[in-house]
Amino acid sequence: MEDLDGKSVTGQSTPQLRKHPRVRVAAPFPCSLARVGMMRKGALEQGLGIIFDVSTKGARVMTEAVITPGDRIAMNLRFPHQTTAMVIETATVRWGKEYTYGVEFEGLSPAANTQLQSVITHLSQSGPALIV
Repeated sequence: MEDLDGKSVTGQSTPQLRKHPRVRVAAPFPCSLARVGMMRKGALEQGLGIIFDVSTKGARVMTEAVITPGDRIAMNLRFPHQTTAMVIETATVRWGKEYTYGVEFEGLSPAANTQLQSVITHLSQSGPALIV
């Protein structure tokens, strides 16, 4: 059994299985999201969320927006200490459990990719990477 820092309950580290390690955000921060493509009748098509961890390929977000695995969403992320929001034009919801979702970023623009890399580097130097 592992805790959220990648250490087993016995205190031993476990090997990193992720290709793109996630970094925990010291203070969860808000984001906005909106469904891309087909709209579902009666579903909330946009909403707010809170980011808990992020990698170069995705993030874990908590939201009350009605999204399900397979949905494609657009996101605006305003990382702490950043002057401008980062726009993720397309992300796919990969999993969901009790208002928490894993999203995979798709086709980041070069500017968004550079900004995300910078944020990941800053966050990983500020604290331990999240290995899950």
